[in-house]
Amino acid sequence: MKKLEMLYEGKAKKVYKTENEKQYIVEYKDDATAFNGEKKGAIIDKGVVNNTMSSIIFQLLEDKGIPTHMIKLLSDRESLVKAVKILPLEVIIRNVAAGSMSKRLGVEEGTILKETVLEFSYKNDELGDPIINDYYIFALELGTKEQVNTVKDYAFRINDILKDFFIQKGLKLIDFKLEFGLYDGQVILADEISPDTCRLWDVKTNRKMDKDRFRRDLGSVEETYQEVLNRVKQ
Repeated sequence: MKKLEMLYEGKAKKVYKTENEKQYIVEYKDDATAFNGEKKGAIIDKGVVNNTMSSIIFQLLEDKGIPTHMIKLLSDRESLVKAVKILPLEVIIRNVAAGSMSKRLGVEEGTILKETVLEFSYKNDELGDPIINDYYIFALELGTKEQVNTVKDYAFRINDILKDFFIQKGLKLIDFKLEFGLYDGQVILADEISPDTCRLWDVKTNRKMDKDRFRRDLGSVEETYQEVLNRVKQ
């Protein structure tokens, strides 16, 4: 499968057309950003970790009945995926208070939430991905009621599957971000699931095992990403 014209370059990935109009090649980069691009850097072999881990988790989710864009791994850094039209929504699932939720609401980081929280953000870097609700989504025609209900259903199901999966690897799933797209008119999971998009804490020590190590200058970033992948592969 050959890469043709580059369709898009984001903060973490490049997306290329292929000879098949219904398939894209995604190439994962080592570039790292935080705080809506205000902090920039690189994490050596991050692209390899995120590509490999995403493929493992997408296969797990497919096996559990969640449709994803993943077709197959092509190399350490490249995957063949379905050509989805991404919905302009970021879906954040929160099991434990952390990050922006703690700052925004004054909830101590690490507080276990009584109920799982689902947040929507409008996917727009220039605006800083502002939080929105269903009313905004429908008013701005960012998605239909049926699509939003499907996204919510999948997001909560994914949370249940991943909490169980990660706990077996000695990791607590604190929160994570999902993106969905349309493929042949159907909502499917897209983007990636990796230490870039999940907050993962070690079960025994609560050590942060994710992009917060880069965001907060905690050190051992590359080693931690690799450790997460090694655990996921076990």
